[in-house]
This record gives sequence, C-alpha cells and structure tokens, in this order.
Amino acid sequence: MTLPADLHIILGSQSPRRRELLAGLDIPFTAVSIDADESYPAFLEAGDIPYYISRAKAEAYLPRLHADELLITADTIVWHDGHMLGKPADTAEAVAMLHSLSGATHRVYTAVTFARVGRPPETLVDKTEVTFRTLSDGEINYYVEKYKPLDKAGAYGVQEWIGYVGVIALHGSYFNVMGFPVERVYEWLRSNV
Repeated sequence: MTLPADLHIILGSQSPRRRELLAGLDIPFTAVSIDADESYPAFLEAGDIPYYISRAKAEAYLPRLHADELLITADTIVWHDGHMLGKPADTAEAVAMLHSLSGATHRVYTAVTFARVGRPPETLVDKTEVTFRTLSDGEINYYVEKYKPLDKAGAYGVQEWIGYVGVIALHGSYFNVMGFPVERVYEWLRSNV
C-alpha cells in the first residue's frame, strides 16, 4: 500500500510491540509518547474501556497535530469475569491475574483511533477470545519472575513463553492480543487514506 506522499503517520504509543507491528506494514511513521489521562468512567465495560482511553490519547495529542499528519492511538485491555485487567501494579498482582486467567477463556479488546486535523476521530474496536490451559504455580511464578510482564494488560504477552506453553485456543486476531490489530489498521488505511 502506498500512502499519499504528503501524509505523515504519527503513532502515539510507547509500546515497542505496537511500533514493531506497525513497522511490519512497511508504512513509514514517527512514534511519539503521549501523556494522557487513562482513567475512565466506572460504568464502562469491555470494549468501551479501550475505546474511551484510545480517544482520550488522541484528544491529548490533537493540539500538536499538523494538517499533513494522521495520528494513530491505541489501548488494550483484558476482560475477564466482568472485570477489566489492565497492567499489573506489581509482581503479586501479576501472579494473581494469571491465576484468574488459568484454565479459563477471556477476551482481549484493543481500540485504535485515527485522528486528523479538522475531521472527527474514527475508532475501531477489535476483540479476540483467548483460552489458557490450567497453569501451575511454578509456571506462573517462572513467567512473572523471568519476563516481568508489568507493562502488559492481563499480565502476559501472548508472544512470550506463557503464550507458547499456556494458550490452547485463540479466536480472532493474534496481533490484537499483542495490542495492535494490524489487519484492521491496514484495512482502515487502505479504505480511508
């Protein structure tokens, strides 16, 4: 896909995984960090949470956006048993999260927002169902100690050891579970740019 020569893509994300996945589309872009309030109203559930946060990230950066730029922001959560699992605060919380996901199916939601100057932002939300086999205490402790997944929603990276040994079923986009549904991003760009 060839983008217009006068359009510059800005990826508003600190996530090395999002940067790697967008780079995989062979589209030139500039990555920036966005300091945004990631709190959300308590009544929001499931995919509405990352939708809200992704748009808040876009809104925070919009005053700096130029007319020849397209901003892409994203947010990912794990939704399990009616609760949102974000990034764990510490190792104990990471262990607790993985115990709750063990032997169960959860959903991963990622919202991606596209923003341009003078146009209303557009947001897509992708959902993937992930099932873990029952994990032992030793497996959970090993993963948390070695991989330190404190920067990952739900305390795991599907592309890491725990995904290799623990994930027994996945329905939807694998890349969505990594935090950026590149297939959907590509389709949006192809249709809208």
